[in-house]
Amino acid sequence: MAILLIVLAIFAILALLPQFWVKRVIAAHSAERHDFPGSGGEFARHLLDEMKLEYVGVEETNAGDHYDPASKTVRLLPQHMHGRSLSAVVIAAHEVGHAMQDATGYRPLAHRTRMAQQARWIETIGSAVMILAPVMMIFTKAPFLLVLQLIAGMIILSFTILMHALTLPVEFDASFGRAMPLLKAGGYLDEKDMGAARAILRAAAFTYVAAAAMSLLNVMRWIRVLRF
Repeated sequence: MAILLIVLAIFAILALLPQFWVKRVIAAHSAERHDFPGSGGEFARHLLDEMKLEYVGVEETNAGDHYDPASKTVRLLPQHMHGRSLSAVVIAAHEVGHAMQDATGYRPLAHRTRMAQQARWIETIGSAVMILAPVMMIFTKAPFLLVLQLIAGMIILSFTILMHALTLPVEFDASFGRAMPLLKAGGYLDEKDMGAARAILRAAAFTYVAAAAMSLLNVMRWIRVLRF
């Protein structure tokens, strides 16, 4: 039991570090910039219109910055939608990068979108399997059933981790294959801001790595709760 607690603590630290780093990078460049002519949301709208993507919407959200291929919408957190910080502008460009991927038929984005849709219900099933495992063992008196159910549940939950890991190339393309060329070609940022912009784009790309780490921690928590 002590070893399991130590392993869980290590996984918790490793899972939280990416989250901490991503938030730290974005927060470091979140000061309002009065030299910027518009907010992150306005910048996203400008970029989309420049690329003839007027049909793509820009909305505020509390569910994290993202692009929704289903509704063709760039969604930004309030501080990035209305703020005029370097983080707001660069993250807006990153999400517009995803809209560009969608508009050009970028296949990895389509694969990621399908996996994300599957991951939601697969993770729900995985959680249900792991919760029901002890109950089934009590009624059936078959310990091996508990083992099989726990293994099945862990495999299903691990699908989420795999999905996040496979999305990293999609995120890097949005950051450095789409957003960075836009920022450079349009001359939207001074040269002194480009280093920080790269750091923000890197953090935006690694958001899913942080999510994968948290998914792995969730699996480890289930193991701890069920004392497998």
